Amino acid sequence: MVIKFSGLTGISMLAATLSVTAVAAATDADPNTLGGRAKVYESLDPSSLEHVTSASALSTQLRFQNVAPTRIWKLLEHGEKIECLDCIPRVARMLYDANDKTREISAWWLRRRIFGVFGKGEVYSQVLGVLKNPAESPLRRSQAANAIGEFLNPAGVPAVSEAAVSDVAPPVRLASVKALERLNNEGTAQALGKALSDSDEGVRLAALHAAISVSVFSSPALVMERFGDKSALVRRKAAEAVGAMRLGDAVVGLVALSSEAKEPSADVRAAAVWALGQIADPAAKPAVQAALSDSSRLVVNAATIASRRL
Repeated sequence: MVIKFSGLTGISMLAATLSVTAVAAATDADPNTLGGRAKVYESLDPSSLEHVTSASALSTQLRFQNVAPTRIWKLLEHGEKIECLDCIPRVARMLYDANDKTREISAWWLRRRIFGVFGKGEVYSQVLGVLKNPAESPLRRSQAANAIGEFLNPAGVPAVSEAAVSDVAPPVRLASVKALERLNNEGTAQALGKALSDSDEGVRLAALHAAISVSVFSSPALVMERFGDKSALVRRKAAEAVGAMRLGDAVVGLVALSSEAKEPSADVRAAAVWALGQIADPAAKPAVQAALSDSSRLVVNAATIASRRL
């Protein structure tokens, strides 16, 4: 009896050993098995799983000047969480790349670094220095402003605020206004409001867009001043902006813009009528009804819709 029990025990132990060996062999045979998510993705082809960029691969690839933009984007995106101090200077160089997307994703990657970016004299302070340096080219200063916006660091607000209103180059002022929008800030000393009266049409348009995008904008009266802008496009965007803000104080000005006798651009009149519908002030009803007889079908359509809100 003792002999039979020992035999059964031996057989059981042998079977268990063979089972464990088989499992281990199966695991070793699959080099792409990933700890922590193998169970979740066990039904997928291992080759379809994302491979994280290693620090060595990123450092090696970025040494070359002729790497395809799409390759750079993939390397940085898949290397989001790696720490590679040697990579930082190479990625920082791409903040001034000719490709917009490359500059954006480079700033995105850099702002996730724990070390080597935001310290004194490091990448972020260097970019601030480029923006403030009049000896740098307008292109490089505008790219620095873009980078400051993409870093999403509120510490950059004073620098881009100053550039938005005082830099001599319109492209730099434009990039700085867009950076303020990206930072969700109207800037120090109401920089966005001041940019609304910039001599460059593109800057004024960017400031109007930013005014309705940031969480806090304290200069709505300056938006209404754009109703008299020499650019029809700016007047239209100003009308759309006050409509988006539901700015009741703008009704009188919008009524004037909706009049065919006072505003020659049908696009501006249509925007003004649309804005009156958004504000929904009963005092605007006669102006909206009058717009139903406008010579432009665009204005008539806008008035038809706006009249339903009054």
